[in-house]
Amino acid sequence: MFSDNKKGKAPDLSSQQNRISQGTSLKGDVTSKGGFRIDGEIDGNITSPQKIVIGKTGKVLGTLTCQDADIEGKIEGKVLVSNLLSIKSTAVIEGEVTTSKLAVEPGANFNATCVMNGNIKPLSNDKGKGQHRS
Repeated sequence: MFSDNKKGKAPDLSSQQNRISQGTSLKGDVTSKGGFRIDGEIDGNITSPQKIVIGKTGKVLGTLTCQDADIEGKIEGKVLVSNLLSIKSTAVIEGEVTTSKLAVEPGANFNATCVMNGNIKPLSNDKGKGQHRS
């Protein structure tokens, strides 16, 4: 009578925060509908439509795919971020990065190829406007 639980209604998992604590080591792929904070080690691919935070003690060997990411730890592999990738001063990234927006703090170790996707405006060449060539 007083419960908000309704039969048949699935919980909203996208607001859930997952955590891999320091001292934890996982081998294999991880997929989640919610965000992640990684302070342990993952040897595999991580996929989430939310934000992923890799703490100072966090380490990922594989492909990271998410909407937003804050990196303080280490990543070796591919990083695919659809929105903002924020690389903190303690971060070490080695591999390939594809993102829409990139913020890198001084002191970060960024040894990666980087492709920026998103709203790219073409450069206009205003030289020669109004000039006629014969």
